[in-house]
Amino acid sequence: MSDGTTPAGPKAGDGLTCLVTGATGYIGGRLVPELLDAGHRVRCLVRTPEKLRDHPWAGRVEILRGDVTDAESVARAMDGVDVAYYLVHALGTGRGFEETDRAAARIFAGQARRAGVGRLVYLGGLTPGCVPGHELSPHLRSRAEVGRVLLASGVPTAVLRAAVIIGSGSASFEMLRYLTERLPVMVTPRWVHTRIQPIAVRDVLRLLTGCARLPREVNRTFDIGGPEVLTYLDMMRRYASAADLPRRLILPVPVLTPRLSSYWVGLVTPVPASIARPLTESLRHEVVCRERDIEQYVPSPPGHPIGFDRAVRLALQRVRDAQVTTRWSSASVPGAPSDPLPTDPDWAGGSLYTDVREREADVSREALWQVVEGIGGEHGWYSFPLAWAVRGWLDRLVGGVGLRRGRRDARHLRTGDSLDFWRVEEIAHGRLLRLRAEMRLPGLAWLEMSVDGDDGGPVRYRQRALFHPHGLLGHLYWWGVSPWHAVVFGGMARNIVRTAERAAPPPGGRAPGAPGAATAPGDRGAVSRRATEGG
Repeated sequence: MSDGTTPAGPKAGDGLTCLVTGATGYIGGRLVPELLDAGHRVRCLVRTPEKLRDHPWAGRVEILRGDVTDAESVARAMDGVDVAYYLVHALGTGRGFEETDRAAARIFAGQARRAGVGRLVYLGGLTPGCVPGHELSPHLRSRAEVGRVLLASGVPTAVLRAAVIIGSGSASFEMLRYLTERLPVMVTPRWVHTRIQPIAVRDVLRLLTGCARLPREVNRTFDIGGPEVLTYLDMMRRYASAADLPRRLILPVPVLTPRLSSYWVGLVTPVPASIARPLTESLRHEVVCRERDIEQYVPSPPGHPIGFDRAVRLALQRVRDAQVTTRWSSASVPGAPSDPLPTDPDWAGGSLYTDVREREADVSREALWQVVEGIGGEHGWYSFPLAWAVRGWLDRLVGGVGLRRGRRDARHLRTGDSLDFWRVEEIAHGRLLRLRAEMRLPGLAWLEMSVDGDDGGPVRYRQRALFHPHGLLGHLYWWGVSPWHAVVFGGMARNIVRTAERAAPPPGGRAPGAPGAATAPGDRGAVSRRATEGG
């Protein structure tokens, strides 16, 4: 606690204890290793600690379960903390998100003050200086208010305000990338002429890390941006050049409102309309840095800040090398179910529909697991592609994420990864993959795939779909789609095994189909397609 004097900032050689909220999100998940590399100790406050289990840095940090809207868990997390990073917001959660943001910021600020935290650091949005607050988009207005709450906390606070962040996996970059790559001719809204000062994600992380050592007297906002001011039109054309695409023909029209633009973006890109809308609304006004004062405290090394073209090339290289460490979809979709698999006592007496398929595979466990772990994204779902595509389109139409989120990595999954319209709830490498549905459904759904078998013995693939209906509509939904299960789920199990057998020789060394090679037995069928009681 302060004794009334204003001490200097932390010494350069001292490692600090840093609390990071939002560590399962895009920026937070990248900031943690940066802080560790800078010699700091890191504590993460997350709602679902299991999502961090498979991160390469998980064993080097302290992980606490909690939520920024819960004062008790925030108080526990603040104990002994030098610097607390606030990297959460209720983007895309629908009505009431501004009040949620406001309440969470007040809790965070109050508990930081009580715990004697030395500094707060917040990443907000760059707002235009000449636009009244009531004319800002709700998203920008809320982020500005959170910054004000933290600055008024009595704890020295640095609020970094950024416009468009360019980095592999960021929502802004994915939006730019897919719009430019998929549409050689574009009819675009007026906001393509808005002036923007984009910033590379590497510079954002560098500045966030540097803010840990700001002098205690610094309590203010900082505008952060790259070295160039561009229009969105410029950004699309220069992205096309950096990606070696032909020149794009872009035709701005005045009739596309932010709401219509968000649906247009949602149809063309992986970013759903619920997230695209606040992003497009934020582009209505010019967002350009009015000062570069952060340079006085965190000077830029040679080559920084990174220019737009280099930032795009770096991001594209990450995508091509499958080294996208976090994505915009790393954080859970607002409103998506987070209930555990229904095997807990709490589920006793509840209806649970199941569809179970089992097949033996004349292939090694490792080869079969490779196919299981590689499911989704470009590989698809191994059955009736049109049915999966239609389900994705329908989900988009009702505001869901659809199938376009794809995968973070083409070959490897980790707990918490988004996978098309699923989320990896549990993965035991070589044995089990459990996915929880994040599509819009009248209930909760899971898809579980497992590989069993002893060395030298038969290898078995087991697939289980589970659905817990909500109300009558949920029951009607299950029975309405159940006639398709034999095609979708049965074909999926069959084709996963066949794909593995074609890709690798069986355990005995015989190629699939060779004389004497075992053939896969028929589909065991749905072990259970009825409602069962209990877990």
